Amino acid sequence: MNIYVKAMRLPFLTGSLVPVILAAAFSWLHGSLDLGRLVLVLIGVGSLHVAANMINDYYDDPGSDQINLHPTPFSGGSRVIQEQLMDAKTVWAMAMGFFVLGTATGVWLVLTGRPFVAVIGLMGFLAGYLYSASPISLMSRGLGEVTIFLAFGPLITWGTYYVMTELLTLEAFLLGIPLGLLITAVIWINQFPDLEADRDAGKRNWVVRLGRDRSRFIYALLMLGPYAVVLFWVLTQPGSWPYLAAVLTIPIALKAIKILYAHYQTYDEIIPAQALTIQTHLVLGLVLSGALVFQKVIS
Repeated sequence: MNIYVKAMRLPFLTGSLVPVILAAAFSWLHGSLDLGRLVLVLIGVGSLHVAANMINDYYDDPGSDQINLHPTPFSGGSRVIQEQLMDAKTVWAMAMGFFVLGTATGVWLVLTGRPFVAVIGLMGFLAGYLYSASPISLMSRGLGEVTIFLAFGPLITWGTYYVMTELLTLEAFLLGIPLGLLITAVIWINQFPDLEADRDAGKRNWVVRLGRDRSRFIYALLMLGPYAVVLFWVLTQPGSWPYLAAVLTIPIALKAIKILYAHYQTYDEIIPAQALTIQTHLVLGLVLSGALVFQKVIS
């Protein structure tokens, strides 16, 4: 794998870009979609996500990543520093460059008639930076999970919809809840193989606090919660029946839960569950986006 692709963790950008696509479909349903602005949002959100990934590697290098004996393809960081493929200063510099790029796209949107992007973008920047950066290090204080939920769920759909429509609506904020829960599930399951390293490095995330046994139950709730939310939408919003297509993705979520429950005390054997968690997020996001497009076409 290309060193820079590995360092930026590009395959994981679906976590931030799929909510953008979902919100864009929601905007189109309501009669407003600007492709130029959408590209800017994708660049801005993607840049902040890459920056957050790299700043996480930088701050975890002297801590949990150095002592992690069980990294997986989905957890334990990119490993570019530990494998001496890139030094820490380069990782820091690249992170700052992507923060600048993300900020620049936000400034452009502000100057072209979307002033509230300044507020939403600042929240995204702070979430990405303070999640890892000391001395705040939200991930070490039991605040990382809620930060991820908001930053990669409701905040993205709310902000994208605003850029497309100039409207700040509760609907657009709530739209991000299912994907917010699933991206939190991604972070949550990734903390299982990292538990000992996180604990010894002083990262008091919730899997460390609860232990693997109790954390399984929370993981299952995070994986199944999105379907309860979608069902609520179908029952309360007229014409939202296309959302029922979400049930097609339930088998993926259930398979991930089954694997974790069987192998939660292991390391390599939960890797398939980690992959399925990411797949659930990706596929559900695309299915819901497709449902919105279908709703627009038949309306």
